[in-house]
Amino acid sequence: MTATLVTADGVTLRYRDSGGPGPVFLLSSGVGQSLEFWDRQVEALAGEARLIAWDYPSHGLSSVDPAPLTVERLARLALELLDRLGVSSAILVGNSLGGAVSLKVQSMAPARVRGLVLAAPAFTGPKVFAAFKLFALPVVGRLLTKPSDKGVEMQVAGVFHPGHRPDDALLAVIRRNVFKPGAQEPFLTFMRSTLSLAGVRRPVFAEMHRLYRACACPILFVHGRQDKIIPFEQSQACADLAPDARVMIFEDCGHAPQLERPEKFNALLRDFAAGLADAGQ
Repeated sequence: MTATLVTADGVTLRYRDSGGPGPVFLLSSGVGQSLEFWDRQVEALAGEARLIAWDYPSHGLSSVDPAPLTVERLARLALELLDRLGVSSAILVGNSLGGAVSLKVQSMAPARVRGLVLAAPAFTGPKVFAAFKLFALPVVGRLLTKPSDKGVEMQVAGVFHPGHRPDDALLAVIRRNVFKPGAQEPFLTFMRSTLSLAGVRRPVFAEMHRLYRACACPILFVHGRQDKIIPFEQSQACADLAPDARVMIFEDCGHAPQLERPEKFNALLRDFAAGLADAGQ
């Protein structure tokens, strides 16, 4: 399945659309990642659902964006992408930053979001991977985010549970993303805007908490118990804030449950979509 480019708000976005019948899923990745992080879902579910995965600006094979990377801008671009593809409503599935983006889309256009599946969503509370806090330091942050083999290994060690090291194809994608020309500055600026040495900035996670309280659609949180980036307890706390939410905890799993436990994750997507259909949503 080939990827396609589309221009939206001055930036060229790469996306992959499986087409086909059934429910529509919009798949949004973590910061610094790309649409290949959803390959296991697209491969398994393309015959029974329409899956749309995309690269954010300055990510993957999308163009570098001169505009600042923000959750709100990504949410607006997600809605524009759906418009371009003629999608009136979808189930939004997001990993890490993609979870925050999906929640923001729901707050901006609730009638277009049937439900949310949030895999280790970002900004659920103050706690975050210790190394990320160092990005706030002027010199250290720039050194840590400089494209390097060490940066590739840091991403792998942080995201994946030791029992689920990515295969060679995904490692090549991670390396390509880390070494993407022009990507360091938007990445570092975004991380510094949302994180400090103390962790996630309070206004950032407070806004997410507000959106969870106001969210009227069903939410399924999926989180690895061994996640080193974001503790699973923060997803549990946010589920308690939302009117209609539940949590699934995956054992022996880190920050990318859709990759580390794909069969189990895909089964949850099927069941979630079926539940929405049964409820007339």
